[in-house]
Amino acid sequence: METKKLLFPFTSIVGQEDMKKALLLNIIDPSIGGVLIKGEKGTAKSTMVRSLVQILPERKTVKGCVFNCNPDSPETMCQYCQEKLSKGIDLEEEYTPMNVVELPLSSTEDRVAGTLDLEHVLKTGEKKFEPGVLAQANGNLLYVDEVNLLDDHIVDLLLDSAAMGVNYVEREGVSFSHPSRFILVGTMNPEEGDLRPQLLDRFGLSVNVKGEKEIDERVEIVKRRLLFDQDPEKYLKTCESNLTEMTQQIISARHTLKSIFVDDILLQKIVKTTTHFGIDGHRADITLIKASKANAALQGRLEVTDVDVKETAPLVLMHRMRRRPFEESVLDLEELDECLQSL
Repeated sequence: METKKLLFPFTSIVGQEDMKKALLLNIIDPSIGGVLIKGEKGTAKSTMVRSLVQILPERKTVKGCVFNCNPDSPETMCQYCQEKLSKGIDLEEEYTPMNVVELPLSSTEDRVAGTLDLEHVLKTGEKKFEPGVLAQANGNLLYVDEVNLLDDHIVDLLLDSAAMGVNYVEREGVSFSHPSRFILVGTMNPEEGDLRPQLLDRFGLSVNVKGEKEIDERVEIVKRRLLFDQDPEKYLKTCESNLTEMTQQIISARHTLKSIFVDDILLQKIVKTTTHFGIDGHRADITLIKASKANAALQGRLEVTDVDVKETAPLVLMHRMRRRPFEESVLDLEELDECLQSL
């Protein structure tokens, strides 16, 4: 196996390419809605997600703002930054690298959303907000391991914030809001229980991964892991040029995305495809369009083609397809191809 085929250290598993693509598409266009990665234990799900920190691009933020506000978007800034602007105070800018923020499984609602110091409000009349994980996650990637074991109301809170881009906290009639735009990535082992269908639908993309069965591939995985453990810095040095190239590809794709064109015929094909496979609602239509555009941008093209739809449709549709309990959803690629060729 050639090193250049690997994006991240020692990951070579069934479904790796789909997992890699799903993560990259969301980095290019965070509005896709995040990724849910399902897989048996020991399939490098966490390794893949945490390795993303090596290729995440820089972003512009307001210097000193705990909410990582975007200085180019005053309407989405936190209340503190907006107050400074209203007083004519110039906001300093800086470039900071995106990061992977992890949510502990035992997190409470206050730890996730943050809390208002009501005592401070009563004494001074000024709002004092203690930021939570959603403040730290703004502009970053939020990783939730074993997302299926989180309390449903915490998962709802994460998905709502990811969809709206705002975290709103209210206590005893006192409210505070701040931007919370992030890429939500959840991993889970289906053997430990599944998410409700309503929650599954809220994830933009989903991918299933399995352990490698081929002996030589498994040996290569073990060798790479041992090399990494022996000297992580030396190992990553061997991947440095590939990682730098991937970062530049992401930056270029983000810029290209603004100019991507989708014609009406392709829109009809996408809607016909989601209808054919019995997908409820319109979220899948919109997500498939966004994912196809991001895929075209990743390939350096300015127009979406059938190939983009075919490559991203399984990621968008499989977890939304109707299935019986304990039954795994499978998307027939030949049937998908026939749908795309019928118009």
